[in-house]
Amino acid sequence: MSTPEKTKSGRPDQQRVHWTSKERLEELGLIKDAALQGPDPSATERQHSRGKLTARERIELLLDEDSFTEVEQLRRHRATGFGLEHKRPYTDGVITGWGTVDGRTVFVYAHDFRIFGGALGEAHATKIHKIMDMALSAGAPLVSLNDGAGARIQEGVSALAGYGGIFQRNTKASGVIPQISVMLGPCAGGAAYSPALTDFVFMVRETSQMFITGPDVVRAVTGEEITQNGLGGADVHSGTSGVSHFAYDDEQSCLEDVRFLLSLLPSNNRELAPTSRSGDPADRRTDALLDLVPDDPSRVYDIRGVIEEIVDDGDYFEIHPAWATNIVCALARLDGEVIGIVANQPASYAGVLDIEASEKAARFVQFCDAFNIPLVTLVDVPGFLPGVDQEHNGIIRRGAKLLYAYCNATVPRISLVLRKAYGGAYIVMDSRSIGTDLALAWPGNEIAVMGAEGAANVIFRREINAAAEPEAVRQQKIKEYQAELMHPYYAAERGLVDDVIDPGATRQILARSLAMLRTKHADMPCRKHGNPPQ
Repeated sequence: MSTPEKTKSGRPDQQRVHWTSKERLEELGLIKDAALQGPDPSATERQHSRGKLTARERIELLLDEDSFTEVEQLRRHRATGFGLEHKRPYTDGVITGWGTVDGRTVFVYAHDFRIFGGALGEAHATKIHKIMDMALSAGAPLVSLNDGAGARIQEGVSALAGYGGIFQRNTKASGVIPQISVMLGPCAGGAAYSPALTDFVFMVRETSQMFITGPDVVRAVTGEEITQNGLGGADVHSGTSGVSHFAYDDEQSCLEDVRFLLSLLPSNNRELAPTSRSGDPADRRTDALLDLVPDDPSRVYDIRGVIEEIVDDGDYFEIHPAWATNIVCALARLDGEVIGIVANQPASYAGVLDIEASEKAARFVQFCDAFNIPLVTLVDVPGFLPGVDQEHNGIIRRGAKLLYAYCNATVPRISLVLRKAYGGAYIVMDSRSIGTDLALAWPGNEIAVMGAEGAANVIFRREINAAAEPEAVRQQKIKEYQAELMHPYYAAERGLVDDVIDPGATRQILARSLAMLRTKHADMPCRKHGNPPQ
């Protein structure tokens, strides 16, 4: 029997009345082959010429080998007008389905830029809605591989409604399953809002952009001249706006880190993150910390060295590494268990808290709390950043986001004061008074309303000004204040620090404490939801 002859539509001749099962199977093979290959071989070449992979190549890199199961591969749009009725490719420009990453189920959808430029129409959106519903129902992470030009203009309001359905599902799934957006092409308008609702956003330099209105509209409205990358490129959003958490030079390394991030996350909010034991003993001494952190509270150092010394094998995954660099947020493992780390960074702006650092840490704390990831807070903070810009731009309400996030968190929480912890910033960095489970400190800690020099200038101002030798008196009063209120045991004597510990025992004490807190249960007041500061 000969193979059924294909028509111009890519399907076998449908004029025949009687078909055998074998012929129907051959027909199915032809149709699926057309769906896999795409409508135009030259479109694949154009995609590669831009330095971009195809949607299916991206899925292959993301998921375990041969694990992908596609859903609605044969879906086609039913729109008419503007020539759409004559162009009805399979998949309708988005590939949806599920597979595994390290053996754990992950749902995925990937825009196929070769078809309608990845633009979203009614059928396209319905496929995404379905896979999002499946991910939520199955309790598994959702990864979107975004490479789409926004709403399909030819389909009008139906396309806009499709975006609304995606936004609604993003919100419904928030805090229930991890949602990761990978930006792999130009994404404008509605295509940029869905990623903003997800937990993590990855971008690739040069080839991916995000903006609400593109350079042409900006030029027409404001007269400003700017390129696509200058307006919404990976480095802009990872370092300036904070919209993107990560930026990469190529798609391969980007998707590799997506896989690594998934290995650190639970599948949903009813599970714990997967355990992965290493050969790094939980009771390993961390004596190197004595040399890493200078005794002088005004000297800078890189807090990432401290994190490396504490966590398993020195391996951690920093979130938002290029934005709000005065605070470090990271996922790591300690004795095989995943933890979230929030740490002031003295190497950047002396580790002060400002608007961006507060918002960055607040979102991370909320994420960890939503997905049962214990929090370890490393404190070395001189206070909040003073300044007119900070006050006028809302440091009060925006800084309060971090305070709210910590106070609202019910996961195990441990704070450790490494050196200084001054003023309101000390309280905000998960102090005993806002509910941390264990408050620890190193012997050199200075917990106070402010530094000794500033405090002495305020308290003894008149006495210093009236002295024959003001500077000598000022230095004497500074020493008096330090001896009275800033010695390392002042907070411990009042129960505000649970223990002053040997830095060399830091890893061991944190591991033991987290093991004890693993079964922590906290009852919250009955309420629909809180109203966090905006």
